[in-house]
Amino acid sequence: MRVHHLDCLTMCPFGGSWLGGTGSIFHRAELVAHCLLVEGSSSLVLVDTGAALRDVEKPNARYGRMFNMSANPLYSRKSCAVEQVKRLGFDPNDVRDIVVTHLDLDHAGGLVDFPKATVHVLAKEHAAAIARATLIERTRYVTKMWDHAPKWKLHQGDGGDAWFGFESVRAIENDEILLIPLHGHTRGHAAVAVGSPNAKGREWLLHAGDSYFHHDEVHATPASCPGGLGMYEAQIAIDDRLRRKNQTRLRDLAKEHGNEVDVFCAHSPIEFERLVAEDV
Repeated sequence: MRVHHLDCLTMCPFGGSWLGGTGSIFHRAELVAHCLLVEGSSSLVLVDTGAALRDVEKPNARYGRMFNMSANPLYSRKSCAVEQVKRLGFDPNDVRDIVVTHLDLDHAGGLVDFPKATVHVLAKEHAAAIARATLIERTRYVTKMWDHAPKWKLHQGDGGDAWFGFESVRAIENDEILLIPLHGHTRGHAAVAVGSPNAKGREWLLHAGDSYFHHDEVHATPASCPGGLGMYEAQIAIDDRLRRKNQTRLRDLAKEHGNEVDVFCAHSPIEFERLVAEDV
């Protein structure tokens, strides 16, 4: 399997070192929306989606003024997943499956650009996105992003298989793409493992979604995170205790099995740039 790393919505909020670890707090930080395009045996699989073409035309219609003011997303047609798929030489209709780590607005906006794809998500996450039971959930889940009636494939978050100590793992395609429950950031947040060696010969790539936001939370000893970013993670987590517990499990995975599993999150530009450079 071949994996392509895509940034489908760069965001540049004010905060500098307070959010990104470097620069004045009066400068803009940089966050990416790290998505994957996986060349499967018979079709293409997209992991997360970033923004859609319609959001380039009308940025406030779905994302809203508050998100656009705070995150300062750099909307452009060329960054949309559907356009990046075309530039790689593929037909977007060949994207048969989309696997989402969760349904936050910066991860699910592009679903509408692939109306024929089956959308794989944990059932608990889908239920949370429909119910929008809390103020934070009414902010993070934008129902307009699935008003095109996607073909949902809901996966249960219990039973299943084990993978490097993680439980209730669900196979999406031939045991080479796995949905791994990692709740906390949202009720049904998941990581996605792809069985494809990268340039350093690891057997798996693990897209950890928003289980962490800054590379040093998992890959530094001792672990650390810029103050503002850490506060933001805790504030928007539906269960911060569980989020921190799962983040510890990811640190252990990276430390004990780093030669087999390459762990990365959705928003670190440093991780994204490294993986793009290693993409072969």
